[in-house]
Amino acid sequence: MAVDSSSPDPSTCENNAKALQFIEEMTSNVDSVQERVLAEILCRNSDTEYLKQYKLQGPTDREIFKAKIPVVTYEDIQPQIQRIANGDRSAIFSTYPVSEFLTSSGTSAGERKLMPTIQEELDRRRLLYSLLMPVMNLYVPGMDKGKALNFLFVKAETKTPSGLLARPVLTSYYKSEHFKNRPYDPYNVYTSPDETILCADSFQSMYSQMLCGLIMREEVLRVGAVFASGLLRAIRFLQVNWKQLVEDISSGTLNPKVTDPSVRECMSKILKPNSELAEFITQQCSEDNWEGIIKRIWPNTKYLEVIITGAMAQYIPTLEYYSAGLPMASTMYASSECYFGLNLKPMCKPSDVCYTIMPNMGYFEFLPQEPSASCDSPPRLLDLADVEVGKEYELVITTYSGLYRYRVGDILRVTGFYNKAPQFRFIRRKNVLLSIDSDKTDEAELQKGIENASSLLREFKTSVVEYTSYAETKTIPGHYVIYWELLVQDPANSPTNEVLNQCCLAIEESLNTVYRQGRVADNSIGPLEIRVVKNDTFEELMDYAISRGASINQYKVPRCVSFTPIMELLDSRVVSKHFSPSLPHWTPERRR
Repeated sequence: MAVDSSSPDPSTCENNAKALQFIEEMTSNVDSVQERVLAEILCRNSDTEYLKQYKLQGPTDREIFKAKIPVVTYEDIQPQIQRIANGDRSAIFSTYPVSEFLTSSGTSAGERKLMPTIQEELDRRRLLYSLLMPVMNLYVPGMDKGKALNFLFVKAETKTPSGLLARPVLTSYYKSEHFKNRPYDPYNVYTSPDETILCADSFQSMYSQMLCGLIMREEVLRVGAVFASGLLRAIRFLQVNWKQLVEDISSGTLNPKVTDPSVRECMSKILKPNSELAEFITQQCSEDNWEGIIKRIWPNTKYLEVIITGAMAQYIPTLEYYSAGLPMASTMYASSECYFGLNLKPMCKPSDVCYTIMPNMGYFEFLPQEPSASCDSPPRLLDLADVEVGKEYELVITTYSGLYRYRVGDILRVTGFYNKAPQFRFIRRKNVLLSIDSDKTDEAELQKGIENASSLLREFKTSVVEYTSYAETKTIPGHYVIYWELLVQDPANSPTNEVLNQCCLAIEESLNTVYRQGRVADNSIGPLEIRVVKNDTFEELMDYAISRGASINQYKVPRCVSFTPIMELLDSRVVSKHFSPSLPHWTPERRR
């Protein structure tokens, strides 16, 4: 993993070297590590109800494991999970006691998923976190010479009937002793005191974290949030609240809206009157043009640390606008079910981001995505070491916490190998987004359509800030509706009605042949519609989701909506409607 760069700080050189050596060992011995991991999981959980149910007790070879244990979804195991949530303390999935439940992000339809976890999983998460900066240091040296402005948040926990906590995985980690009592690491010094991160009130947390970031602006070397959308929310927060923040900096007195005692106490040690800084922030934020605002306020920032893969990819142009084109680093791949791996080339272009799954984190299998495969003979799952470059797979996991052959729902494409470890690009979530008739449009297809349509807006210096969609079936025939929030940099030269109509057609031209056949030949699908909504509509949508229990840390705008209150909110903010002016191109496929 040698990269031409200056040497790390001597005080941390040994730790960095150990981390990089660990990566080398894991990626060079993928299959043997996977074999050991599965044996450990099966041995320790041999007395569980779940494994006994399938007459599998104790370590066994992989083929017997695959023959006896079925591949499952959340719905398949939800009854057992609910028993644990209701107070059943028997060894259902794991012989280790369930320490808490990790919840899904809460943005999908229906109830949030509850994932039982065990205490030692925190060690595995901390291990993966410990590998990130040693890798980054190979590409961006000197990150131990300053601080990170990372907007990190927790959510107030809920409790299941059993008394076990249910909370997002990041809330679990930030509230753990692993995080609160972490040893000093010069590569991970945050501008935000722990008290501001651990404050459950999202406004007070964001306000105090932003204030700290402004006060320490010249020390900041990287700016980030978990998801790209979270960083854009922080920028929007600054746009709305900069006058109050400036007043605090000028007077050295914290805004009375911040009432959390621990936050006020820690801020009293940081916040001092600084009229020069207040004047500078006023000068920058009072301008109408916010292009490059991140680089202007935090001039020493070397990169943005945000996830920009999958649905987050559509935020890239807006982040480039606000950051003056700073590199964006998607450093790791993780979920509530399991932490998977990391990006070994974190400074690559967004389109080239791929993740190397670490074989020690769990046992991984891969379900080939082959549309032409016969339903009578489902494809055989492959081991981590056996996947093929260029092929797409659904990720299936077996974890120390007691998930066995569980379908995560992520579709990954193999882009290459590092040593013997495959590297994957995140393609999409498996769930289909839109369907009117026999058509099925997924997230990746819709995203591509949005990108192609957005190219028509460039000459008007306009970009798509946010979008969602739904299948309008009340009309006959039904049609796709796309809600767009636009960033118009020059209102005097905004896109015309004709251009926005052409955007509808551009999206349709990007969709699959089944959709286009429905439009052209079958007349089963009506013209695609774009509804442009007022600025900040999607901020309101997120506020609504958070009020209903979504985590601010893990919130992602749903790419398809159907919940009536959300539909009513979106429709109440529509400022214009546009339809595809003609039929997309379609010709019958030649079949052999």
